[in-house]
Amino acid sequence: MTLYTTTDSPLGALLLVGEESATAPGGTALASLSVPGQKGGAAVQDGWTRDDGAFATIAAELRAYFEGSRTGFSVEYAAGRGTDFQRRVWRALEAIPYGTTLSYGEIAARIGASRMAVRSVGTAIGANPLLVVRPCHRVIGASGALSGYAGGLERKRLLLDLENGRRAA
Repeated sequence: MTLYTTTDSPLGALLLVGEESATAPGGTALASLSVPGQKGGAAVQDGWTRDDGAFATIAAELRAYFEGSRTGFSVEYAAGRGTDFQRRVWRALEAIPYGTTLSYGEIAARIGASRMAVRSVGTAIGANPLLVVRPCHRVIGASGALSGYAGGLERKRLLLDLENGRRAA
């Protein structure tokens, strides 16, 4: 059964989508976390069930993250998402420490891919269904410029500023 809820954040109303799981905190494995207007983001579908309680743990963790008192998440992700290559890239994203950034080339190197794979790495990052909790916002261009964020570059900047102790004016 597909469950969903929404929770407020500085990025707008986040849509959390999950699947029932006997091992996940709160009984729900997170399949998607989307922001309003996100390129390729999830949208509520017929047959989905709203269940705010099923997402209580991740919603509390997200609130703490946005308040600046949490640097990571304990959420279980729904299995079977993405290709083998995407999952390798996504694991590399999960290993980027809070408050730091890496380039697309550095991600390619971390997964053992060639420099020629940078474009493929960018595509895999763009397919990340778990914005914020799988921190694709921590990946920047080789020059240090912000680039490519499905939630929009303004939101990427907001997340990076939050993680570096800077608050929006």
